[in-house]
Amino acid sequence: MPEEPCSERPLFGGAISSGFPSRFEDVSNMRQVPDHQEVFVDPSRDESLIFELLDFKHEVGDSGSAVWFLQDLATEQDAEQGMVIEQSGVVEALGLTYRNIPAVVTTAVGQMAISKGRQGREAQNIVRVYLANLRLKEVGTDVLIAAYEPILINPLSESARTVGAGLTAPASQSGYMPMAEVFKHAVSSFKVNDWSLFGSSA
Repeated sequence: MPEEPCSERPLFGGAISSGFPSRFEDVSNMRQVPDHQEVFVDPSRDESLIFELLDFKHEVGDSGSAVWFLQDLATEQDAEQGMVIEQSGVVEALGLTYRNIPAVVTTAVGQMAISKGRQGREAQNIVRVYLANLRLKEVGTDVLIAAYEPILINPLSESARTVGAGLTAPASQSGYMPMAEVFKHAVSSFKVNDWSLFGSSA
């Protein structure tokens, strides 16, 4: 497998950091991205990595939380043909411990048909989505890390102009780290440097 170096990147003003390849550009300031999100994109492959901070969802159980958020994401993006391919059990993240209580993490992988921006259903791409939910209960926050990997680019999608229509070439053929590995690295290296980001409770 190709070795693509990952570097630690500051998120949310440096209060959080995570490691992933430098080919992912920070587009948070270029797009109308809400304050609770940071978005990184590799435009040449139409791959993206999104970090999002949400109020803790008390009504969602830990064991199914990543799948719940994945399905919520599909609804939000008006996705079609959504399916969950795999999901993990609940794992304690000892590196994300606050007041002696570690965060818990679950992950899920799904596949769905989504269109970019305001493009309609006729321009939907088939995308694999990797999602991790890091539950920081002590500070009332659900962290989502989502990685988008296009599988099939619709000729009518704006992605077709940069990536080309049809099945996308595997990342390893171009000397890049596969998106599944980028996702794993981003999740495993995620850390909070300044807990006061989460407000007075921290």
